Amino acid sequence: MAHAMNFAFEAYVTEIVADGGHAAYALGDGSLVWDDGARAEAHDGAILCAARHPSGDGVITGGDDGRLVWSRRGETQVLADLPRRWIDSLTVSVASGLIAFSSGRDAHVLDAKAGEFRRVFAHEASVAALAFDPKGRRLAAATYGGVALWYARIAEQKPVMLRWAGSHVGLIFSPDGRFLVSSMQESALHGWRLADAKDMRMGGYPAKIRSLAFLGDAWLATSGANGAVLWPFVGANGPMGKQAMEIGWDETALVTRVAGDARGHHLVVGLDDGRIWACHLASEKRVTLKAEKGASICALAVLAGGVAAWGDEDGGAGLIDMASA
Repeated sequence: MAHAMNFAFEAYVTEIVADGGHAAYALGDGSLVWDDGARAEAHDGAILCAARHPSGDGVITGGDDGRLVWSRRGETQVLADLPRRWIDSLTVSVASGLIAFSSGRDAHVLDAKAGEFRRVFAHEASVAALAFDPKGRRLAAATYGGVALWYARIAEQKPVMLRWAGSHVGLIFSPDGRFLVSSMQESALHGWRLADAKDMRMGGYPAKIRSLAFLGDAWLATSGANGAVLWPFVGANGPMGKQAMEIGWDETALVTRVAGDARGHHLVVGLDDGRIWACHLASEKRVTLKAEKGASICALAVLAGGVAAWGDEDGGAGLIDMASA
């Protein structure tokens, strides 16, 4: 069993953000709590989304109080305030220094280094998720009927629409920027090869896919099944015409969260019964990180140094050193 440290919070863990070697837990009561005990009361209400600031210093959070807040130890700064609105999706780009967040049908873009910069992109339906391409120049917005692609710094433009029927609720670019994948409301993925907008249907899931993570350039890992589903992204066509691989299949539980390290060596998987396991992809060795059952795992991250950080729906949370597993 791996060396572990556990926490008990009084609210649902919305997201975990790696911040300077520490885990920052964004909570449903509006608090942001670091694993060393530092705390920021960031929102009057629930935190709905969180990401590390593009500078690498501190955490940005969006809440149901309509505020976008930058929290560092001992200091909070409001970056945007939209009264009577929710800020429920957020993405950042280290490469370009841009921050994007959504509220209702609008996607907003800020520049971390230029406080006066702001762009607002309007959509016909609510925006459920956002993602920057690897260079941070283009912003993808998931909405009903497809995904809108915007040039993030240009004010007046019409987006390129990647259309596919249904509600798109999650987004991820491949690390090389050649593919964009969305998770759908109806338990499926849909992808596009961006060079020619070629569609990629990626179905067969028994449950809604709430978590997506690229493991290096080679594999896209997802939740939504009884094991972790891995789609191959090697070659010019990515997963087109190929079958997904499922690892760690367990008929008694569903995968709710997946996370990987930056180099793509390890996959960490959280289940709806509270258990967590990890897999070394090259050797396919699988180890249990958290054997005790409990509330569903709803947040998962891999920190530098091979430490897995987790959170569950009842406010349980912790750190697990994978090196000792």
